[in-house]
Amino acid sequence: MVALLLTLHKRLVETEGVLEATLKQKQGEQAPQPPQEAIASEDAPQVITPTTPATEQTSEAGPSGSAPAPEVTAQEAAPEQAPSLSMQNMMKELEALEVQMAELKETKEKLAKLEEKYDKSKQNVAERIREIRALEKRIKELEKELTLDKTISEVKKILWAKIGQSITYQWQSIEAIHDQIELIKVAQFENMKARASLGNMPEIENRMIQVLNNRTSTQLVEMGIRNRTDTILLIKRVLTLRSYVQALDRKCQEMQAEVNEFVTKITALHSRGLPSLVTSAGKLLSHENYAKRVNNYATNQITASSSTPKETGPPSGQSLYDKLENLFFIEHKIKHLFEVPPNYYKYTEVDETLVKIQRHQLLTQEWWMGMIQTLL
Repeated sequence: MVALLLTLHKRLVETEGVLEATLKQKQGEQAPQPPQEAIASEDAPQVITPTTPATEQTSEAGPSGSAPAPEVTAQEAAPEQAPSLSMQNMMKELEALEVQMAELKETKEKLAKLEEKYDKSKQNVAERIREIRALEKRIKELEKELTLDKTISEVKKILWAKIGQSITYQWQSIEAIHDQIELIKVAQFENMKARASLGNMPEIENRMIQVLNNRTSTQLVEMGIRNRTDTILLIKRVLTLRSYVQALDRKCQEMQAEVNEFVTKITALHSRGLPSLVTSAGKLLSHENYAKRVNNYATNQITASSSTPKETGPPSGQSLYDKLENLFFIEHKIKHLFEVPPNYYKYTEVDETLVKIQRHQLLTQEWWMGMIQTLL
């Protein structure tokens, strides 16, 4: 602002100098007028001198020797009007500066108010964000309540507890079935060995007994057979072993029928979510270890079902049934896993027959081949 005032003062001084020079020229002084280029080079404002036409008239009237009195009076009045016009311009510029200063002050006040409003709006936004987060958290809690997640989890815990109780009640029968499964494997292996050792002996055995029963004692002695009955009893060991093998097959099939029924039921339960009863090697777990497996599986299932995204709003009856159907199925089927609890009667019969086969002494291959040559 100080620089602006200095500039205005400089312009005022220059204007006064121009007016004084013009006045002297009109009074007949021959002082040279300052060139217009010099005034312009000093960054002075272009002042249009109102007395320029009067000066021209003076120069034209100079040769005649006298100028009209009214024109001289106007020329004398011109220097007095010029300063008043310059002061008016300066006052106008000062007023314009004051207006600008007032606008600047008003603008600063508005800016301060805007900054204050901006700070308040930032605080309000932070508060709104905290409120929104709290509302979102509450909405999630309400959605869980509407979807009955907590209730469904409690129902699942109750059902798994009942399933565990039913398994405990049925565990003795489950162990009996798995003992039968293991015995069937052993029996089938021993039966296969016995059949391999028999070969075609049962077919030849009947022919040998017919020959022995159709020969006299003298003929048998000549053939090298001293005792008919002892020889027939030795040959009938083949029939005995064959009867053991056939009995073992029949009893294993009866026992296998119970095992197959159990396997069908337990496979259906596994497909509905019941953990496996056996290890990776196919051995039955102990009841304690299986109870731990069921508890871990139930905990993981309940946690996973509660963490998965759900549809908003309360669930329908069908969706509730779908979520709990498998557990109700398992809980019901475990109770009725065995229509008749298995016992060890068939197991004992198979094991007894198996022992007979293992203890049975079949004739040596050399004796058998020699008897074929003798009798047949």
